[in-house]
Amino acid sequence: MSISAQQVAELRAQTGAGMMDAKAALEETGGDVEKAAEILRKKGIAKAAKKADRETHEGRVYAYIHSNGKLGALVEVLCETDFVARNQAFIDLCSDLAMQVSASDPLYLSRADVPAEIVEKEKEIARAEMAAQMKPADVIEKIIEGKLSKWYSEVVLLEQPFIKDEDKTVEELLKERIATLGENMQIRRFSRFHIA
Repeated sequence: MSISAQQVAELRAQTGAGMMDAKAALEETGGDVEKAAEILRKKGIAKAAKKADRETHEGRVYAYIHSNGKLGALVEVLCETDFVARNQAFIDLCSDLAMQVSASDPLYLSRADVPAEIVEKEKEIARAEMAAQMKPADVIEKIIEGKLSKWYSEVVLLEQPFIKDEDKTVEELLKERIATLGENMQIRRFSRFHIA
């Protein structure tokens, strides 16, 4: 099947992939743009995983201040080179992350940052809720794990649904940008400010 330049351009606009990657994905799917986008997304996540060990010494501190001047956030995002730190796509990522922090008020960056005693307290609360229900212990544990996962998606930045596309998490957004820009990137820290 012949792949048109218009199909390649459409896929590139949708995914940010390179021309040859877009063409290869379209050929693999017989011209189906949606399936090709999914293939590129999977490959991007794999590429991002390969880059995760590379050191990040450059980056940007980005500030977002809401229009009322009473809500704002600072986010520190690292990358490998100053070239990427000046790239508009990287700056847009920093902006999106700062808005995410402002809007969603995460408490922790990743699950690893959540203190064990707080996790245990959340489990105890869930167990107390389930105590009156007459369900087998293994079912109760699965429900507790589900409640804990939902809680993580509220308080952990990387696990929150991205405010501009709730079908993906902040971590998935970050991995997509790593694949697109070709460098390891990481959120180092963030802070949210709010005048009530």
